[in-house]
Amino acid sequence: MVFFMETSEKIPHPVIRRLPKYLVHVQELREEDVEWASSQDIADALGLTSSTVRQDLSHMDLRGISKKGYETSQLEAVLRQVLGADIMHRVVIIGAGHLGRALAEHGAFGRRGFEICGLFDRDERLIGQSFGTVDVMSMDTLAEQARNVKIDIGIIAVPSSAAQEVAEQLSAAGVKAILNLAYKHVKVPEGVTVVDARIMESLQELAYVLGKKQKEN
Repeated sequence: MVFFMETSEKIPHPVIRRLPKYLVHVQELREEDVEWASSQDIADALGLTSSTVRQDLSHMDLRGISKKGYETSQLEAVLRQVLGADIMHRVVIIGAGHLGRALAEHGAFGRRGFEICGLFDRDERLIGQSFGTVDVMSMDTLAEQARNVKIDIGIIAVPSSAAQEVAEQLSAAGVKAILNLAYKHVKVPEGVTVVDARIMESLQELAYVLGKKQKEN
């Protein structure tokens, strides 16, 4: 049978970085009413090896049934617990430009354990407009909003020139986790965690791989 015990507190960072991919895939399987998934099925879907999948999931003391694999409902429950997705995290987006609007209108956040509870901007022309389920609010109200609701994560979706100021405002408002989409590293006080998402760097990495393959051919 499938069973799981208490999750290890020392999961290697490379494994942690793959776990969200597992969770998204398993949730998609659940939406398709798939009850079981083998390590090979998961590996094929995510471009991994079956041994990598088994080793990654072993850090969570999760076991599968021979010839059937992992029960998707229990696998989702364990992954959600490990990743903190078993509780709803409140998220604010700073920057109501094209990127910020797209994030606010993205319907998958709620299904993944994230509630978009605020969209902020300095542009008076945008304030009051609605995107997704939220209205654009003035940056001047961020501290007040933070006092009213517990903000878990702040997403920086502003031009690089404004990123540091926004990071400081989020930190001052008590936000302890920041996803930085701006193409600039930001400095934050001790106790605040920043994850940089670098779309351009990923594109450049892909361009390098393409160029290398073209040279080989």
